[in-house]
Amino acid sequence: MASISFILLVLSITFAVGRAQAKQTNPITMGSSIFPTTHPTSWLSPANLFAFGFYQQGSGFSVGIWLVGMDNKTVVWTANRDDPPVTSKAKLEFTKDGKLLLITEQGQKRLIASSATNSVSHAAMLDSGNFVLYNKDSKFIWQSFDYPTDTILGNQTLFTGGQLLSSLSENDHSTGRFHLVMQSDGNLVSYPANSGDAVSDAYWSTDTYSGNGFNIHLYLNASGSLILVNESNLETVNTIYSPSTSSINTIYRATLDADGIFRLYSHTYDESRNYRVSPLWKALENPCDVKGFCGFNSFCTLDDVQGDCRCLPGHDFVDPNRRTLGCERHFSEAGCRGGKENAVSYNMSTMDNMVWGNTPYFFAKMSMEECSSSCLEDCNCDAALFDGNSCQKQKFPLRYVIRDINAGSTAFLKVGLNPIKPLPPVVSNIVIITSKIAKLQIVLLTSGFTILSCLALATFGRFILKIRVLNYKRMLRNGNLGLPEELTLRLFTKNIDVNASTAEEIVLSSWAYKCFAARDLYKLVIGEEVDMMSLEKMVKVGLWCIQEEPALRPTMKNVVLMLEGRLSSLNF
Repeated sequence: MASISFILLVLSITFAVGRAQAKQTNPITMGSSIFPTTHPTSWLSPANLFAFGFYQQGSGFSVGIWLVGMDNKTVVWTANRDDPPVTSKAKLEFTKDGKLLLITEQGQKRLIASSATNSVSHAAMLDSGNFVLYNKDSKFIWQSFDYPTDTILGNQTLFTGGQLLSSLSENDHSTGRFHLVMQSDGNLVSYPANSGDAVSDAYWSTDTYSGNGFNIHLYLNASGSLILVNESNLETVNTIYSPSTSSINTIYRATLDADGIFRLYSHTYDESRNYRVSPLWKALENPCDVKGFCGFNSFCTLDDVQGDCRCLPGHDFVDPNRRTLGCERHFSEAGCRGGKENAVSYNMSTMDNMVWGNTPYFFAKMSMEECSSSCLEDCNCDAALFDGNSCQKQKFPLRYVIRDINAGSTAFLKVGLNPIKPLPPVVSNIVIITSKIAKLQIVLLTSGFTILSCLALATFGRFILKIRVLNYKRMLRNGNLGLPEELTLRLFTKNIDVNASTAEEIVLSSWAYKCFAARDLYKLVIGEEVDMMSLEKMVKVGLWCIQEEPALRPTMKNVVLMLEGRLSSLNF
């Protein structure tokens, strides 16, 4: 009941304001349309404070609401913000059946506003910054205030479960990297977008947890007070900011900016219809306190009062023009050999006053020197953090990394000595033929060459086949496949006589066994550089496979296991 009473109160205030403003609106009739470059390009509020229509976004146009000024334009709401901008040949149409549609140059229709349950009478852009659809009783049946993007304006509420999503940049109003959530537990909390909203990912909150189950809402009134309200009794739970003075010529807005910081602004109009923007309050002073301000494997440091993203040692920016995207490694990882053997492939880079948000896979008390060497000799360690008496070891990628002059910690980062080799440039050898005569000549020559090649292969193939058949018949008549007896592979056991009188009488198998038994395998590969352990393994397998008795020969499974080094017990 409390929730219903609060909503009814808000709706009654909204309807009262709506009726009052309906008397002084510029009604937009059904069937009206506007275009990006043909005047008018927008629908204005009665006092020309706000406009709804097309605004420039890059090389195209988007649909939204903005504060009207002679020299500047502050966008406070965007329709379908993640859709690509449209061309100058698009159209915004308020159809005769009460739908607000964006029609692209290709004829694609994108719905912006409609009402499925009520018949629409007309639309209007209000001086509050709210774009609304009215029914025949001049009541709101759709309003932009119910669908905030990154901003709330005076007399606008962010209800429980609602959120503000930052813009990608000051000039790009598509969805950005942060969001502000009015949680059901009464807390107003900021998180990096797509972080899962875990407690460890939060970087700012009002700490207004409500354990009694009451819903808390964020409300910005027309006088510029930013407050949290308990819906059950309409009491103020928390006053985030309250201005000392206010003016009827001032418009207030609270925006989750592209850098992730929630700020309150005032826009005061002068006689020339221009407005002066003044920041009144911000949730965080240090932009580096925003988790996710810089991407993976980069760290945030203050440059004057601005946050600046820089790469960790051994890394380069993914995109130098968008430094907040993070950094990627520019060295190749060495194979894990463990211990001090692993240390020869890396250097340890030291950075003071570093902090990051990763959970370590290893934590122990040790000295600074032990922390550095422990990471260097650990194949799993990419970075270590020493806080004075303990060591935390991490793997890449690192996130939420900042340089804090008050941290007092020391970071050790492993940097490989072997840079990643750039891929060779792709050289295109494609030749484009445009002449029809040249194309015909190429086809004829290719076809002729193919036919001749096929005839030649057929003729010589048959001739060669006959010769090889005759040779094979001759070999069969000779016995032993035509080989001299001295070069024929003989069956033998481990008790074979290996005492040969001359080199001419040595067959391959007996010679190999003799060398193996005498530990003189090097004689088999004189003049060659080979791994003697691998050679010994190969000789063992070969001798095992040619036992005289079939029952003593290994299965192919055991041969494979022997070659892989997983079976080493042989009866020799």
